[in-house]
Amino acid sequence: MDYAIFSLGSNDPLAEKIASKLGTSLGKIKLKTFSDGEQHVQFMENLRGKSVFLVQSTNPPAENWMRLFLAVEAARGASAREITVVLPYMGYARQERKAKPREPISARVVAVLLETLGTDKILAMDLHTDAIGGFFRDTNVDYLYARPVFISFFQSFFADALAKEELVVVSPDVGGVSRAQSYAKRLTKNVDLAIIHKQREIPNQVTAMKLVGDVKGKIALIIDDMFDTCGTLEKASALLMENGAKEVYAAATHGILSGSAMSAIDRSPVKKIFITDSVLQTQTLSQKIEVISVGEIFGNAINRLNNGESLSELFETD
Repeated sequence: MDYAIFSLGSNDPLAEKIASKLGTSLGKIKLKTFSDGEQHVQFMENLRGKSVFLVQSTNPPAENWMRLFLAVEAARGASAREITVVLPYMGYARQERKAKPREPISARVVAVLLETLGTDKILAMDLHTDAIGGFFRDTNVDYLYARPVFISFFQSFFADALAKEELVVVSPDVGGVSRAQSYAKRLTKNVDLAIIHKQREIPNQVTAMKLVGDVKGKIALIIDDMFDTCGTLEKASALLMENGAKEVYAAATHGILSGSAMSAIDRSPVKKIFITDSVLQTQTLSQKIEVISVGEIFGNAINRLNNGESLSELFETD
């Protein structure tokens, strides 16, 4: 076999699903944290001449990034033919621009580090903005989307609402309109779209919201790229109910769920929340949350990369 897949510890269950889809097993690797907190990575098998896939979601803690950097360096030193970093979730992607003076563009910093260490390819899912790919000069960036997995699930879950033309897709902000539209047009030609305009004064805290669109008597489905503290989700779902929505659901690729997210979810009028397994959930989840796996689509993507095939068929569901 001329390729090997390794999990770097942040999301072993997803890595195992990817390997299972490919009919193989994960490569042997030794990961260790020294008593002072420093990380150690050692591949336990020969990498010479192989295509190496490193699966690592880079959500906090920062050690997830450090292990990835060390693994890329080790694989390059072990004469791997090609190194592909598989990022189910890319941390620091929300810091993709300079919003205030004397701030770093943190997404560019990690991109430069990965490229400098010798990463040949990046395989990422639902980046906060696709423009992040522009931070890489020589490393090729391939994009995956959770959309086809969600669409297939929603067509069954919301079958009755779709048949009655009661479903409305909601973008939680102006920036997410194109994402919400991509879901709406693939669910059915008759799905309406609503937009929530929100104003922020500080990160993770919304000060005002206005609804654009009609949700009265409808089942509202909020579509986002990630759920973090879920304060916005709590306020958005309340706004939708105040404007006459019968029920509110929400879906996002990445479940960061930090801080008091669980309390916000439980307080909110959201009936059910859907996330993928791009981020490993180690905390007790709210009963409202359902996790849908993207292991199969990553496995299919890696298979296509190995065979030199196009990835577009994986997410063009028209």
